[in-house]
Amino acid sequence: MDKLIIKGGRQLKGSVRISGAKNAVLPIMAATILCPGDHRIDNVPSLRDVSTMGRLLEHIGYDVEADGSCAVIRSNGQNVTDAPYELVKTMRASVVVLGPLLARYGRARVSLPGGCAIGARPINMHLMALEKMGAKITLEEGYVVAEAKRLKGADIMFDIPTVTGTENVLMAASIADGVTRIENAAREPEVIDLADALVSMGAKIEGAGEGIITVEGVEGLKPLDYSVIPDRIEAGTFMAAVAMTKGDVILENCRVDHLDSIVDKLRSSGVEFSDEKEGLRVKMNRRPLSQNIRTMPYPGFPTDMQAQLMALMSIAEGTSVITESIFENRFMHVAEIKRFGADITIEGSTATIRGVRSLKGAPVMATDLRASASLVIGGLGAVGETTIDRIYHLDRGYESIETKLTALGADINRSKG
Repeated sequence: MDKLIIKGGRQLKGSVRISGAKNAVLPIMAATILCPGDHRIDNVPSLRDVSTMGRLLEHIGYDVEADGSCAVIRSNGQNVTDAPYELVKTMRASVVVLGPLLARYGRARVSLPGGCAIGARPINMHLMALEKMGAKITLEEGYVVAEAKRLKGADIMFDIPTVTGTENVLMAASIADGVTRIENAAREPEVIDLADALVSMGAKIEGAGEGIITVEGVEGLKPLDYSVIPDRIEAGTFMAAVAMTKGDVILENCRVDHLDSIVDKLRSSGVEFSDEKEGLRVKMNRRPLSQNIRTMPYPGFPTDMQAQLMALMSIAEGTSVITESIFENRFMHVAEIKRFGADITIEGSTATIRGVRSLKGAPVMATDLRASASLVIGGLGAVGETTIDRIYHLDRGYESIETKLTALGADINRSKG
């Protein structure tokens, strides 16, 4: 099993290009199920989750070809309507094939999803929405089986915003009969990107990003030709790494308008930001100041950046309080960050971090995707050597992270095991 070995204490300097957004490209790939033809997607990151989605599409009946950051997806006429456990178990986002399969073929059999071990993330809201659109849904031996001759538009109210639930309904409603109205819809940039991709295919969607989305179903869509937005979580992760190492880095291909809540907290902690011709410059020349953070649905502070900011706050001046309001069990990284010498206590959904002056390298183990990134940040700032085990989590969501960090001056190497 591969490991990362980091010798900490080196400043990050230079420039790095932010890859396409993992959480945007996966549902956009699923959207190709909605119509036949040759689909082209640009700015596709080379990630394990993207490869998994590609294999899932190939199982369903599509040929997937990758050329650098471009993916071409074309239907081959097999029209399989099931997504088996062996493909779905490693990636929660694979549930987004449910809506398009059901809408296109009238039937879908999709395994209950897996992914990061960060608590229960049921898909009951997805199923409720599709039932309102006329689907008959049963659960059989760990699979969701959905059937509908033709989905019909409906008024759908989500109890809480759900990103993948909103995405499933957006895709299903695009070729359903009538008008679908989604209230309390997720507002994340990745949801807007999917809506924009669907509109480019001929869908009629209004209100994406505003909380209430209206979709008027059409008879059919045309093949996709679209470029994915940059990954705001990768950008935020590099910002935290720069702050941890007192670095000076330009982020290329960065959408700062997607990063307001992250930039606000980092700026308050002492990070300097400036717009340059090449991209967004991120600079830190002091010990960070403590911050209080509460994760919230977009445009609030993202749960996917909680672990990375916790690593940074572990060396901050003063005491920070981080409250996780999105997912249970998302403090599994705390025990590993404490191995660096961090002073962190947990009470329920709240972590209290008393900043220490420096961290010390240690052997640590990744527990999920974003926890992996927090351990990389900790290792970059720690004195001595850090070994991070189980980095297959990292490969799910960060493209060539050790290569990018090495180019910025980090001493980081992958050990094949």
